[in-house]
Order: sequence, then C-alpha cells, then structure tokens
Amino acid sequence: MKVVSLFSGAGGLDLGFIRAGHNIIWANDNFLDATNTYRRNIGKHIICKDISDIPSCEIPDHDILVGGFPCQGFSVANAKRNEHDERNKLYLELLRVLIDKQPKFFLAENVKGILNFLNGKVFELIIDDFKKAGYRVKYKVLNAADYGVPQNRERVIILGVRNDIEYNLEHPEPTHEETPDLFSNRKKWVSIGEALKNIPEPEDYHSLSNHTCSRFKLKFNGYLGNRAIDPTRPAPTVTARGDEKGGVVVLHHPNNHRRMSARELALTQSFPIDFIFEGTNSSVYRQIGNAVPPLLAFAVASIFPKE
Repeated sequence: MKVVSLFSGAGGLDLGFIRAGHNIIWANDNFLDATNTYRRNIGKHIICKDISDIPSCEIPDHDILVGGFPCQGFSVANAKRNEHDERNKLYLELLRVLIDKQPKFFLAENVKGILNFLNGKVFELIIDDFKKAGYRVKYKVLNAADYGVPQNRERVIILGVRNDIEYNLEHPEPTHEETPDLFSNRKKWVSIGEALKNIPEPEDYHSLSNHTCSRFKLKFNGYLGNRAIDPTRPAPTVTARGDEKGGVVVLHHPNNHRRMSARELALTQSFPIDFIFEGTNSSVYRQIGNAVPPLLAFAVASIFPKE
C-alpha cells in the first residue's frame, strides 16, 4: 500500500513498512541530520520542512498515514488543548493531514506515559479526535522485546481504520517472550549480549560506521546518566538524549564501564548494521533514541493489507 510518513526521523518506522511490502511515497521531518540519514539509507522522497508549512494539497494521496507525535502541548486545566502552544502543533498537524487526506488506515506511535498524562484525559481527547475524523480506533502497549528487538521498549501503538473500510486491524501477536514454555511457539527474548556478540570493541575497529564512543566520563555534574546493562537480557530503553553525556546505557568493559557506541545503540534498536547515520555523534545518538525499532515496525506493518 502507499504510505505517507510524518515525523519520520531517521526512518525506523519506515524501514519496517518497506520490509513488510509497503511503498513509502512521501515522508517528512524537520531535523536536517535525520533527513540526511533517511535519504542516504531509504530514499529521496523525504522533505526536510516544518509540517505546518506544508499544505495538505502538497501531500500525495495515500492508503496509510503513519507517524509519532509529541503530547506535551496541552493545558493542565481540563486537559483541553491550548491552540497557541507550540508543543501542541505537531499532533494537530497529524490530525489535520488525517482529516484532509482521509487515508484508509493510520498508525500513530507514542510513549507509554501518554496513557496516564493528566489522569488519562489527554489520551481520551486524542482518541476522540481520531474517532471524530471518521475512524475506528484501537490502541495497545507493545514491548519491542516481544518482537525480537534486544531492548525493553514499551510504546503505545494506535491503529485506525476509516469507517467505510471493511477491514479489521488487530495488533500483532508477540513472536518472543521472556521465558517461553515447552509448548510455546515463541522464541526467547533476544539479549543485548547476543545482539552485539560479533561487534568488536570500538578502539579495535575503525571501519565500522558510527562505532566510536563518547569521551565524557560516566559521572558529570553530579548526575549519573547511564545504566549498566545485563548482557543476558534485553537492554533498557534507549533514550533520545543527544549530548553523549547520559541517557546511554553502558557495557561491562574489561577495565571499566563504557558507553555504548552509536553503532551498538543502533543494533539495540534493531537497525541493520549497514545503516549509516549522518551528523555529529550527539546527533546520531538523538536520531537512534527517537526512532521506532525497525523490527517492531515490521511486526506492526505486517498487519496492514498489501493492496
């Protein structure tokens, strides 16, 4: 199916849809480094521009609209939208494109915390908006580890089907679990040790792209922004902190702990090893942390019809 991708970033979600047999015909993000990464690895159909400056008539017709959106742009009083809050803008732009273009399906992704923001009132408002736009809506929290990603990363996946479309979307069944029993057809969670077992130490290997470590000490300004990982389990959630100083899980090193390289973080997110990120090291960390894991994206993309 023809897919339009908003807030595409480096393209993790889009990689999953491409692998599932869909065609990304147009994508958008206003983070230049991320769009350069996208062009290098996926295609030149991405537009680097603020979505609010792009009228709906310039966005091609499509079957599926996909994207994640920030959820901070709501006033505390009664969880009502503040139309002048800049943080609110991107959600309203996604809604605007959905209303104007009326694709058959949509997928929206967000952090798990959105469910409880202001006692759930904000999320109720969002779901109501999608329904008023003419869609049947389902949502569920999915853990990327349950789909082969070597990382515990919980995200809310919202699915929408236009009211006149006779098709039932269901969230994908997990392919992995923490401790499969003898009768389960699911695989065991992929550990971070398994995911990185063939990756050499950064100082020993210079031909692997994005495989350098931050030189910042682990502790700075009294803040310990790192978490040592258990190599026998999936990694904790990779965050979008982009200054190399924290928010990055660390590996057990023979001499000391060290931060994961950007390449290791990308593998933790299930990006292909030959996927090359553009920009500074801090920019690359940010791109990786913001991304939807491609393996999770593939699982979700596979539930949509191909034509």
